[in-house]
Amino acid sequence: MAANGASCEQPQKRAAPKNKQNGKSADSSIRNRRQRDKEERLSLVLWRRPVTSLHYFLLETLVKLKEWTLQLWHRRGTVLFFLVLCSLFSILYSTEGNHQQYVQYMEKKFLWCAYWVGLGILSSVGLGTGLHTFLLYLGPHIASVTLAAYECGSIDFPEPPYPDQIVCPQGGVMDSSITLFSIMSKVRLEACMWGAGTAIGELPPYFMARAARQSGADPDDEDYEEFEEMLEQAPGSQDFVTRAKLGVQHMVQKVGFFGILACASIPNPLFDLAGITCGHFLVPFWTFFGATLIGKAIIKMHIQKLFVIITFSRHIVEQMVSLIGSVPKVGPALQKPFSQYLEAQRTKLHHDGGSAPADENWLSWVFEKVVLVMVCYFVISIVNSMAQSYAKRLQTQRNSEEKTK
Repeated sequence: MAANGASCEQPQKRAAPKNKQNGKSADSSIRNRRQRDKEERLSLVLWRRPVTSLHYFLLETLVKLKEWTLQLWHRRGTVLFFLVLCSLFSILYSTEGNHQQYVQYMEKKFLWCAYWVGLGILSSVGLGTGLHTFLLYLGPHIASVTLAAYECGSIDFPEPPYPDQIVCPQGGVMDSSITLFSIMSKVRLEACMWGAGTAIGELPPYFMARAARQSGADPDDEDYEEFEEMLEQAPGSQDFVTRAKLGVQHMVQKVGFFGILACASIPNPLFDLAGITCGHFLVPFWTFFGATLIGKAIIKMHIQKLFVIITFSRHIVEQMVSLIGSVPKVGPALQKPFSQYLEAQRTKLHHDGGSAPADENWLSWVFEKVVLVMVCYFVISIVNSMAQSYAKRLQTQRNSEEKTK
């Protein structure tokens, strides 16, 4: 009996490696198929397959509109309340009376804040790539206010939203003691609104990873797949970037609120992983969003704002221009357009009626073209991202059909 029992157990022990080997081969086949699908999707870009990319982009747009319409229909009570509220505000806005001055003031403030919040969301929301709105909009705005404050000797030019151009106050008292803190207070509203927008832009990865962890389903997101693959990698096979990402992930996971706050308070290119990490490990929403909002809208924003103000202080700018002129041979040629640009800005600030040089300053021309190129690249990245998203829908549908056969 013992021999029979041993003989019965023997085949079972030998069969285990076979099943394990089959499991490994199945996992390898699935991994190879996912890699092929990913490479196929990444090749779907406008400069390689323009017709297919535009076609898939339009189809994905229709799918998203359908999904959003269904979501709004499921929340029709909230939508109805919002429409009633908008109707009341519309009646209040169109009715004449003494309240119109307050309505117009609130309208300007709301649109000004919404503008900067929207730019902040565009900077961090992703969609293939973020639009660097700090370099394109907020940074130049802070720089122009800084230059105007030092040139005017006052910060009493109009409060936000500013007119098309900043003009020094006429007949006002010129305060020569312009400080960093006075300039920071002048741009605090728009800077904090932009920082709040960047915090809001970190929410989609958080909700996606949280929903995937709670439901156990594989989300339709490349970043989340890379996050899971990173967690499964052996420590010896990790490169420097992966180790840095894992360092951020461990800090956020172990320290909690203060770890998220520390990562959000400094310029951190790896913070995009924090939303996925917090959602994956089911960090409470207000712990994640509260720390992100404080870090980005208050601490980090004041650091960036202080850096821009110091960089564009009058004495530093004059030293930079003189330093450019001291470069042998090419220095004077490079110094001339910078000097012309600063002189034109001073003329505009004092509203002397003077005009810029007849030939258009090449610095302004270059900046306009850089902004145009970056905005175009951002739009192209959205088209590519949505086209690849629709291609993944087709691949998922095709793989599910193959499993059912």
